[in-house]
Amino acid sequence: MAIIKKKFIGEQQFGDMVTHGNLTTYRATLQTDADGKVIGADQSVALAIGDKVVLEKLPEGMFLEDAQVIVSTGMTDTVTGSLGFEYVDGVDSLEVPQDAAYFGAGLNLAAAARLRASGAKALVKLPKAAYLVLTIAGAANVKASRIDVTAQGERMGPR
Repeated sequence: MAIIKKKFIGEQQFGDMVTHGNLTTYRATLQTDADGKVIGADQSVALAIGDKVVLEKLPEGMFLEDAQVIVSTGMTDTVTGSLGFEYVDGVDSLEVPQDAAYFGAGLNLAAAARLRASGAKALVKLPKAAYLVLTIAGAANVKASRIDVTAQGERMGPR
């Protein structure tokens, strides 16, 4: 299982940059080349089952509200994924545990579609900075694709 980080994390934020009180949208684009390798990442490997793609960094104090996955050009047939978050420091929180499928699991990444968050989980406020992570399942990707992901929430500030 590889952990692949997109380059330029933190540069795709819509909304004011004050520390609290703003509805904010973070967005990331995941593109793969003809061999299934992530374009603009820190590694040049094709996506395999269990790989995690770090798409964006979400700030401490963000109140997670919604997410969308827009599949413009689908991945290989039967590729699915989960969209969630993992803490930047790698240490889980008892208050708000990391959740690899917070926004949804079994998301069909092979067919063109606009997918809304499908998880029926309570809204949470991140106690510390976290990565927005897409975990690959179902099959390895061996083709060119494009998936845009947005995560929305209110920046409430630390604690």
